Amino acid sequence: MAVYEYTARDADGNKLSGIYNDVDSVAALRKELAKMGDTLLKARRKKIEVGKRVKIKQAEVVAFAYKFAGMCSAGLPIARCLETVEEQTENQAFKYVLSDIRGSIEAGTTLKEAFEKYQKVFSDFFVGMLEAGESGGRLSETLEMSASYMEKQADLKSKVKSAFAYPIVVGVMCIVIVTVLVIFIIPVFSKLYQQLHVPLPGPTKALVGLSVLVRSWWWLVLLIIVGSVFLFRRLSKNPYLKTRWDVFKLNMPVFARLNRMVVVSRFMRTFAMLASAGISFIKALDVASAVANNSRISEITGRLQRSIEAGDSVAGSLRNYDIFPPIITQMVSSGEEAGALPEMLNKGVDFLDKDIDRTIKTLLVKLEPAMTLIMGLIVGFILMGVYLPMFDYMSRVK
Repeated sequence: MAVYEYTARDADGNKLSGIYNDVDSVAALRKELAKMGDTLLKARRKKIEVGKRVKIKQAEVVAFAYKFAGMCSAGLPIARCLETVEEQTENQAFKYVLSDIRGSIEAGTTLKEAFEKYQKVFSDFFVGMLEAGESGGRLSETLEMSASYMEKQADLKSKVKSAFAYPIVVGVMCIVIVTVLVIFIIPVFSKLYQQLHVPLPGPTKALVGLSVLVRSWWWLVLLIIVGSVFLFRRLSKNPYLKTRWDVFKLNMPVFARLNRMVVVSRFMRTFAMLASAGISFIKALDVASAVANNSRISEITGRLQRSIEAGDSVAGSLRNYDIFPPIITQMVSSGEEAGALPEMLNKGVDFLDKDIDRTIKTLLVKLEPAMTLIMGLIVGFILMGVYLPMFDYMSRVK
């Protein structure tokens, strides 16, 4: 099936344009438009196809949700809202996605069905909220909640990245410095020591050997690196290894507590938002588990669902798992007693997010001197290996 960009005229003589997918030819497109009372004027086959991976930032999706919610609350038709946002969008990939969604809605599909084709762009959570808002008559409200939620998630993701940014930058700098020394500096000193017939100590021999390996077999080193990256990507798709990796992240040294809080924050905030939109707890837990994207949480979710279906309280079910902090279980318990579970749970997650902020700041304070020390030791070892033979030669000359 192909995708066509077309211009047509409706029964009133007004021109309209859009994108139509799942048709074999222009003739088929003309027939489809005729069914809606429109006359095809021109059509052009688009090179991009539905389902092709598109690069759309989370910030663009958040901005779209806010705009969409604002126009829906003003009473504008959904197709008109999408058309307006589409005209304001600069990202061509996102513009195409919105145009295709608008075309589907104009053809009579539901919001959920139209957006579900691009679930990887808008997330399971957003599609679930659309379904709840459309069926419950609270579309603008749920869109506003979705935008707020995605904004908080993007902010949380940014904070977590900041915790790992410093060690990554320092690590890259260390690799660059070592590579420059090994490729350009070590060979010069190695040649000098050979001419002076100076015996080389262990550290210097190791550096010379590394220099020869990198300079003579650089293609093999590069091949090993590329192969390792490819192998890692393949292995990460293996269900068993992914499960083990997810468990390791929740128990890894230094970052275990932060990883746990981030996973729980995503899971519980998604659950709270969906529950407040009127979605059943069982279905809300399913979507929250998909958003959390952690095998351990997925396992716990199944048990929580069975426990809740058996008549147990949400708070009582959560207490069986130490991954959920006391603040979460306490707020859930209070929310159940007061009949305001989503509201109290959102407040609990807000407290948890503040704790994440404090944990990130503490980690950064500990990581900065540790990484500086490690980098200093590596560079110091290289300098020691370079200058030890020189000191030995000078002592002999004296």
